[in-house]
Amino acid sequence: MTRTNSRRGRRLAAAAMAGALTLAGATTAATTTATAADRGAPACSLDGATVQATRAAPAPLGDTFTAYADSGVGWTGADSTYSVPLRDGSLAWIFSDTFLGPVAPDGSRPQSTPFLNNSIVLQDGAALRTVTGGTADAPESIVGPDPDGAWHWFGAGLATRRGDLQVGVLEFARFGEGTWDWGWSGSSVATLDTDTWQVTSVDPLPSGAGIQWASWYQRSGGHVLVYGVEDRGGEKFMHVAKVLGGDLADTGRWRYWDGSAWVRDEAASARVMAGVANEYSVTPYRDGWLLVTQDTSVPFSDEIKAFVSCSPTGPFTGGATIHRMPEVGAAGSYGDPDVIAYNAHEHPELRDDDTLLVTYNVNSVDPDDLYADVSIYRPRFVEITLDVRH
Repeated sequence: MTRTNSRRGRRLAAAAMAGALTLAGATTAATTTATAADRGAPACSLDGATVQATRAAPAPLGDTFTAYADSGVGWTGADSTYSVPLRDGSLAWIFSDTFLGPVAPDGSRPQSTPFLNNSIVLQDGAALRTVTGGTADAPESIVGPDPDGAWHWFGAGLATRRGDLQVGVLEFARFGEGTWDWGWSGSSVATLDTDTWQVTSVDPLPSGAGIQWASWYQRSGGHVLVYGVEDRGGEKFMHVAKVLGGDLADTGRWRYWDGSAWVRDEAASARVMAGVANEYSVTPYRDGWLLVTQDTSVPFSDEIKAFVSCSPTGPFTGGATIHRMPEVGAAGSYGDPDVIAYNAHEHPELRDDDTLLVTYNVNSVDPDDLYADVSIYRPRFVEITLDVRH
């Protein structure tokens, strides 16, 4: 297969280039700089603090996923890697572009391997199983692709009050034949019945301001905080919204942080911070908030950084590198200049006090690498212990 004579090749190239775009740098300073005190929020113990990593080690969960992927019975690699605890105690792991089995004994995958734009892996203890659309004999993406060829990548997920799963969906479409002739065209939210794993609805999300509202979803009180990214290629900015009551599909109850207040106008949404990735996490931590993101202020960075705030709308300060992704570039563990890593975030339901479970994605800008070595295109799981210092 070449990059130009196969539809699958073009999509794999798009996936790889998406990873590259995700890593594009931004050096612009954040435009929202009000402190928590300025907004009337009480100070917290994280005010003026810096978080540092005192330990980072591969997490055992990585071995669980590797063993399952190498078996070739279902999911064998993907990116995105969000997780949502379900009502029955299991975890739904949400993925975007996904390879299914088989896996060859030499660690390669055949060119005929099924390739989907989104999937879910269910974890019940140490047992994993793959959820896709279509049938076992003819698996398909859970959502899409559309008849016009547009494809759909999954973003963050959220368990509803009734036990369903809502997943942010990002639509991408081609507008030409060139390698870079594709882009984000809108967002929606898919609701899945967690008993049947059928999609019960796909509802549009706000998309008019150019913000992809699927970077992170976080319940806070009776509402849901929605974190998005304004992806301008070389610059990426965090934006924050709030959904009153928490039903993401009810767009009439969305409010947007304009830098000082929650407003109804999406176009007034403030650029809270520059240099975040397309996927990141903002989670309650101690008596404040913790941001974990890949640093995109440097193109193709290998750094995962953590910031803290007394408010879920920032400012996020005290940024420190808490892990370097060892796979990246010619000097990385693969010795391959085409290998990249991106989209780091935390999984708060798997946190143990100050020890986080963080994942990030590994990919290659040469799709042939993903067939030659199945280990490249898989998430990495890292346990990182933090220390807060003033």
